[in-house]
Amino acid sequence: MILIGERINGMFKDIREAILNRDPEPIRYWAKRQFERCAAFLDINTGPTVDAKDQPAVMEWLVKIAQETVDLPCCLDSTNPEAIEAGLAVHKGKALINSTTADQWKMDIYLPMAAKYGAAVIGLAMNEKGVPKSAADRAALAMEIVVNADANGIPMEDLYIDPLVLPCNVGQEHGPEVLEALRQIKMLADPPPKTTMGLSNVSQRCADRHLLNRTFLVMSMAAGLDSAIVDLDDDALLDAVAAANILLNKDIYCDSFTKTFRQR
Repeated sequence: MILIGERINGMFKDIREAILNRDPEPIRYWAKRQFERCAAFLDINTGPTVDAKDQPAVMEWLVKIAQETVDLPCCLDSTNPEAIEAGLAVHKGKALINSTTADQWKMDIYLPMAAKYGAAVIGLAMNEKGVPKSAADRAALAMEIVVNADANGIPMEDLYIDPLVLPCNVGQEHGPEVLEALRQIKMLADPPPKTTMGLSNVSQRCADRHLLNRTFLVMSMAAGLDSAIVDLDDDALLDAVAAANILLNKDIYCDSFTKTFRQR
């Protein structure tokens, strides 16, 4: 299970203030903390308060600080293509672009960019019409992304499809459709694309958020989820992933499986 740390995001107050003040310490703190808590990638998001003209410079700064602090690749998260490319230009190793939709004009921007820099890319199973309700419609949009990725020379192991989970308090009926979409996405190509999701979306504005997140993550792993952008400060979530890896036969059992997972 590939865990992507969600915390270096301008939507959080401490990161937003760090960006505005160009204070590297909160970035360093969260980079190191998430590295120590099993992150495979650091999600780097400039946030909504940064002006579009400033986003490339902010993304470049965030990536440099994060990678100077820990030896991890970054998931570059922005709706601004110039910010994504600025991050790619200074990134060490294989980055992950977050993200393109299935709209052709967006794929024509982000997929060639991923090919140019040798980056992996997340494709969202949605288009300008919004997030589809059914698993079949999600899979159809995912197929459009798969075809375009292949046309741009992006191997399936570098393509991550996000079926897009909605908050369960407003889109409860979407949950089972997302799980079925995960199963269908794994049949779109051979080898299949990877799958991912922004896990915390499922519990936005809900009670017992951590419980909802953990439960849906394990359910999604059983349906074929390969990675997720998560809150790595949730100890019970890390334990649930460790247990799910054992039960899904992805890790070899030992009595200290939770400790072994964290050490790895």
